[in-house]
Amino acid sequence: MPADSTSPVALGFHFDVLCPWAYQTAKWIRTVREAVPIDVDWRFFSLEEINREEGKKHPWEREWSYGWSMMRVAAWLRRSSMDDCDRFYEATGRALHEEGRKPHRPEVAEEICASLGLDPGVVRAAMDDPTTHDEVRADHDAVVSSGGFGVPTLVFESGSHVYGPVVAPAPTGQEALDLWDLTVAYGRVPHLYELKTPKTDADMAHIGEVFRPYFEARDWETRERPAR
Repeated sequence: MPADSTSPVALGFHFDVLCPWAYQTAKWIRTVREAVPIDVDWRFFSLEEINREEGKKHPWEREWSYGWSMMRVAAWLRRSSMDDCDRFYEATGRALHEEGRKPHRPEVAEEICASLGLDPGVVRAAMDDPTTHDEVRADHDAVVSSGGFGVPTLVFESGSHVYGPVVAPAPTGQEALDLWDLTVAYGRVPHLYELKTPKTDADMAHIGEVFRPYFEARDWETRERPAR
């Protein structure tokens, strides 16, 4: 759909707060929707589950799991307000990926809720409600059943799933709109599975610098299964 279209677009956006790529893509889509009428349906995907080693606990079997638990809070908020879910994801993502804070710790998640004018008690409420597990897992399973393997994954009204765009930092201005047009066109081509830019050493150094706050704040070892 061209960037100047006035027809509203319903877009599913699967994310995990832990993912630095999804965070940059979320920043991009927020920029795009300032010029293009997009209704973003924020949905979940668990990197902890998709990359879980055999024999290890599932994230829903833990009292607190880093990305999974933050998404449970987002699920609680989403029940009454997609905007609050959006704001919570934006704030926790910014804390982790730009400020080098640790929103995956309950006390920091509570501080972030308070800063947004939300009751910090929603963190505990989400943890006390086992059905928030169900909501996160339902979103995760839905995209995995369609071949999803990571985030960001976009789902268009047609049912087309697009992994990406994978970009850092998030483009702004006309570049953001150009990327939107490219992404929409990509999703319209049947049996197109990949369009990728090889990364040079300079690119890897650039990515490392953009993601530096995340690397410093994470309390886990990143594991990633190869994409199918």
